[in-house]
Amino acid sequence: MAKRRKRKALKPGDRVAWTTSQGRTEGRVVKKQTRPTHIKRHKVAATKANPEYIVESAKSGKRAAHKRKALKRVR
Repeated sequence: MAKRRKRKALKPGDRVAWTTSQGRTEGRVVKKQTRPTHIKRHKVAATKANPEYIVESAKSGKRAAHKRKALKRVR
């Protein structure tokens, strides 16, 4: 059985990539969200135990919320 490595927490300013229906998108982490909020009428159900990251697309400048497992750090 292979060991799973725990992913390191991301910090504001970290460059990340994620997958969308249009393909791969890159951007930066804006903040770690630990409380419920809304982004353009979409509910972000973040908690301290299950945080989400607010990310901003480098191309469009739009913001979205993603769980840590959906984000990959890029250089």
